[in-house]
Amino acid sequence: MSRRGPGSLVARAALLFGLTACLVTGSLGTYFFQTARASLEEHMDQLLVARVEHFRRVVADMRSIGDLTARPVLFETMLGAEADVLLFRRQATAPFIRVNPGDLPVPELTAVPIGRIATRRDVRDIRLPDDVPVHWIAVAARTAGDGDPIEIIAAHPMTREMRMIGSYRTRVILATVLAMAVSVLLSVLLLRRGLRPLRRLAAQAGQINPINLAVRFDEDRAPLELRMMTVAFNAMLDRLARGYLRLSQFSADLAHEIRTPIGALIGQTQVALNQPRQAEEYQETLEANLEELNRLRAIAENILFLARADHAEQAIERQAIDLPTELRKIAEYFEGPADESGLGFEVAAQGTAWANPSLCQRAIGNLVINAVRYGAWGTTIRLTGRQDAEGASIVVENQGAPIRPDQLDRLFDRFYRGDAARHRVTESNGLGLAIVKAIMTLHGGKAEVRCPVPGTIRFELRFPCAEPESGP
Repeated sequence: MSRRGPGSLVARAALLFGLTACLVTGSLGTYFFQTARASLEEHMDQLLVARVEHFRRVVADMRSIGDLTARPVLFETMLGAEADVLLFRRQATAPFIRVNPGDLPVPELTAVPIGRIATRRDVRDIRLPDDVPVHWIAVAARTAGDGDPIEIIAAHPMTREMRMIGSYRTRVILATVLAMAVSVLLSVLLLRRGLRPLRRLAAQAGQINPINLAVRFDEDRAPLELRMMTVAFNAMLDRLARGYLRLSQFSADLAHEIRTPIGALIGQTQVALNQPRQAEEYQETLEANLEELNRLRAIAENILFLARADHAEQAIERQAIDLPTELRKIAEYFEGPADESGLGFEVAAQGTAWANPSLCQRAIGNLVINAVRYGAWGTTIRLTGRQDAEGASIVVENQGAPIRPDQLDRLFDRFYRGDAARHRVTESNGLGLAIVKAIMTLHGGKAEVRCPVPGTIRFELRFPCAEPESGP
């Protein structure tokens, strides 16, 4: 099942801006619409209340009901609109003054008693079948002469006001739709202009390729919101450039390393095939070729180990290793090659290290092999081990040719050899110290090298302490 993409950020942001404008405009329009409607109804109710109070005062000035019936036109002219209703009647009798142009049905009303002034709370809202509201009010009054009580009923149909409110509602809806359209259009234009820095970044990123890794994003011209991203991208490009440079150097060094044994194999084989040889000569050639093949196999195995170490995902198995026992065992194992180079061993160790036994032996062994190969004649190789609160450390120190400070950090690089090592014929393929660093990375530790005094090189391996056992 295919999934739709996220679409354009400009379109999504413009739609969100439009919806926001629609919501805000609609909310404000609704608020003002309801406020205007309530104010209009309140105003009409106040006019209606004022009208019946005025009629009540007029009635109080009349001497009798006959005076009222004799002047009905007077009351009609006092109405506010042609459709307004005005009724004068005695209680439970037909109206003796009736103004009802629309022939509206009169509901049951409770008249405001004499002596109490009518208020807006006395107005009743009754809707007609066509949903037009009609506001009704009834008050009791008495003439000055005969004193007979009568009811004054007034009403105002809100027909004209409802048309006005409907027109206002239509304008609110149109204004909301227009505000949404304008907001979408303006947001598209503004976002396109605001996203120009992103397009510039995309154009610069399109120029980056393995041949041209020197391109960097302009951090000074980037907006504040994109500055952190450009800084992160530039740092990433720096790491990629360094990694690509190391990969290129690794490929060149690998080709250099395998060219020598392959050239020796080809040369020895061509010489052997140049003319008939004795069986002993062929055997010598095969032995020499086997030595070069073993060298190639060692290079391949070391490269394979480094590749697996770079992509290791599972934790290695560890156990406690007694440092004095382990260092003495390694010193005894390399005692023969060390004697041939005029070197001796000095071991001083205490405590344990939490590590993988075979990987730990290989790391220490590679450091000892390096010390034996490049140590000065008649000097001593010192193996030191100690345990502290942070873990355990193993130090391999020897005397040899001075190493420049700028070369120390590169000793753990693959296929790297110092100047002195490059001019000496050894079995080294330049991967021993890189394997040491990879092993320490697998352990979560670190490998360091320094020269405390000129002519002395000290390698130190730091193993972290044992992880605490998890509870049940």
